[in-house]
Amino acid sequence: MKAGIYLGKENIEIKETDIPQVGDNDVLIKNIYSGICGTDVAVFKHGENTGHKITVGGEFGHETISRVVKIGKNITDFKIGDRVYPYPLYAKGDTRRAGTIGGFSEYILIPNAKRNHSLYAVDERISDKLGCLIEPFTVGCRAARRAVNSGSNSTAAVVFGCGTIGIAAAVALKYFGTKRVMMCDTSELRLNTVKKLGFEICNVSSENIISKAKEYFGTAPSLLGKTADIDCWIDTAGAENIFDDFMQYGKIESCFVAVAVNKALRKLDLLHMTYSQKSIVGSGGYMPEDVRDVQKIMTSGKWNLESMITHEFSIDNLKKALQTASNVEKAGSVIIKF
Repeated sequence: MKAGIYLGKENIEIKETDIPQVGDNDVLIKNIYSGICGTDVAVFKHGENTGHKITVGGEFGHETISRVVKIGKNITDFKIGDRVYPYPLYAKGDTRRAGTIGGFSEYILIPNAKRNHSLYAVDERISDKLGCLIEPFTVGCRAARRAVNSGSNSTAAVVFGCGTIGIAAAVALKYFGTKRVMMCDTSELRLNTVKKLGFEICNVSSENIISKAKEYFGTAPSLLGKTADIDCWIDTAGAENIFDDFMQYGKIESCFVAVAVNKALRKLDLLHMTYSQKSIVGSGGYMPEDVRDVQKIMTSGKWNLESMITHEFSIDNLKKALQTASNVEKAGSVIIKF
């Protein structure tokens, strides 16, 4: 089989390797489509320790939809031909492998496979292309769930970052009942995509986010005066100024949900937090309930979610695919077809 192997900064290899042997309790799946995650791009562009724990010389990739091609003799939960979503956290039986399950390889061995644990059935109404976005959509869905469960009213939200996870968060917010959602980015291509999906947009490189938000959401009190009436800020972009703006312009009782991977240490004005009654919520990864809700979202027919996909490459062109995905001005979701 062909396997995408990570060799360091801007260095990968498509290697011919043996198809894994299937044990009595294992399932072998063949990938149909795999998506490229921002963490894949980060580790490709900047080297080790900048994305998931991807090891030099190892397989990587984790956003995929696959088909069962072989099962061990003790397997009763699956049959050959089933279309499945490998749940990255448990797919390899090692949570440290969540980012390296082999999404950029033709086949993945799922040891001790269990339904609704390491493998989930995929609704037949979800296309193969859209199916490989289930994983990033679960991350966005978890962020939206954390927002609506934060204690704020969550009737108005702003999402920073119009990548796959940002769009997923915005769509999930609407699915959970948030009435008004604005999306912010600097990429006109990505902003045009979310506008066609029905969201209010703001290009933060040319527009003042607070002024535009006041027009769209109306106003509410903050410790520093009137501000935009936003219940929740969701950060899927990771720019330093986003949290600073929340602290300065967030209304009383507003919530900040941190999704973007950001290791920077920040100072926090606890007195301001106390008097403004704001909250900061972390949202990393996903849970089984998110897989179920994402499939409901994808089969609802309310949004043309395949419109997020701008480029498709073969596995032989994985390097070009990663380079393309790194250009946010020219690419949305980038996928690999096997």
